[in-house]
Amino acid sequence: MADVIVAEGSVKLTATGIKNLGPGMYGDGDGLWLRVVTTERRQWIFRYHRNRKAREMGLGAYPEVSLADARDKVQAARKLLAQDIDPIDHRDAARQAAEQQEARAKTFTDAAEEYIAAHEAGWRNAKHADQWRSTLATYAKPAIGAKACSAIETADILKVLKPIWTSKPETAARLRGRLEMILSYATARGWRDGPNPALWRGHLQLMLPARAKIAPVTHHAALDWREASAFMTALRARDGMGARALELLILTAARSGEVRGADWSEIDLDRAEWIIPATRMKAAKEHRIPLSEPALALLREQANLKDGSGLVFHGQRPGLPMSDMTLTAVLRRMGCGKLTAHGFRSTFRDWAAEATAHPNHVVEQALAHAVGDRVEAAYRRGDLFEKRAALMGDWASYLAKPAAQVVRPRFGQQHGAHGVTA
Repeated sequence: MADVIVAEGSVKLTATGIKNLGPGMYGDGDGLWLRVVTTERRQWIFRYHRNRKAREMGLGAYPEVSLADARDKVQAARKLLAQDIDPIDHRDAARQAAEQQEARAKTFTDAAEEYIAAHEAGWRNAKHADQWRSTLATYAKPAIGAKACSAIETADILKVLKPIWTSKPETAARLRGRLEMILSYATARGWRDGPNPALWRGHLQLMLPARAKIAPVTHHAALDWREASAFMTALRARDGMGARALELLILTAARSGEVRGADWSEIDLDRAEWIIPATRMKAAKEHRIPLSEPALALLREQANLKDGSGLVFHGQRPGLPMSDMTLTAVLRRMGCGKLTAHGFRSTFRDWAAEATAHPNHVVEQALAHAVGDRVEAAYRRGDLFEKRAALMGDWASYLAKPAAQVVRPRFGQQHGAHGVTA
């Protein structure tokens, strides 16, 4: 059935009559029309000509917009036309201005939450988002949380950072970086303009002392490499899951979290390799570790202790890995409380540099560090597995040497001059 069209001006609409209209277009005069699609779908339209072109302007749905309201809107639109202003363009410009005003009022707290929500799915550690929220709530929210992103200036950032810049330098440095990212995000979303007031280089660095000057970087305390074989002898004499985990950590030069989270699905004893997936690596890149004979022997013994969780080194609670404090406790019981598990990566690095001829790039690859610049990395497709297997074999042999064959300092001395911190 075709729509019923009533010529404009032939019949004036009434509030009562509208309720009984069937599908069609009904004119009220002065360019006001009511388009009836169904009983539930009725739309007011203003038809006019502008620059010899016919245009239609929606005025809202009936009954939300009454007949009287629709007539008022038409009169307002005609007044704009009389001033040579297109009512549709005028309405769109007003909406855009309102949206911009609303965007400019976006608070820092709202922007921070949106930034975290947009990125937390890509963060490997679930606790990372909680740390962001906690730090921002403690230090930033009291000062700038309710302030519009568009109004935040350098003075506001300094108000947040100065109270903790010297007393809590590590926290302050992380906080500054987070402020910078959130405000850059706000700029990208159109919530603010101009330079980022939390930028360090060429900006805040002129107003705040460098972190290195107020809190010199300290490396993880590491055992002198000449003492490593004596330490390994003492470690192998100890029982316990923590001692075995620390032993594998030393043999593979892996990070604590990589060892504590090791799963049997990652380990191939026949191929003598341990493949740590990208999701568990700091650089988010798969890392293949060659297993020396001592490492294989340790893992074969460990296989007899499987608990069904899949973890190579399970913690005290079923299905959960051991905590980082477990490795620390082993060191303390051995009288080496000043050492850290991570520091053994530095011990390995120093041994390789001072006591072997293995190339630096092979050693760095063994530590899962980036080798060379991006161009070199693009051409280096292999992972030097065979060369690293020889390196780790030499390291295992060195660790197995009798103490009498090793020139070493007093047992327990720590070595902090060089540090592998990543």
